[in-house]
Amino acid sequence: MKIKLSLSLHKKSLDAISELIEDGTFRNRSHAVEFAIRHLDEQEFGGERHGS
Repeated sequence: MKIKLSLSLHKKSLDAISELIEDGTFRNRSHAVEFAIRHLDEQEFGGERHGS
């Protein structure tokens, strides 16, 4: 189940996400944020927190 979320980012971060979307790395902003959270979870916690 997906839940809508509002967040604030520095313009530099949003610009970086936009470039990654434009070059096809991510489908949209949600995809980029989900990837970043999953990656952080895997790197820092071995995937424990995200059910990996």
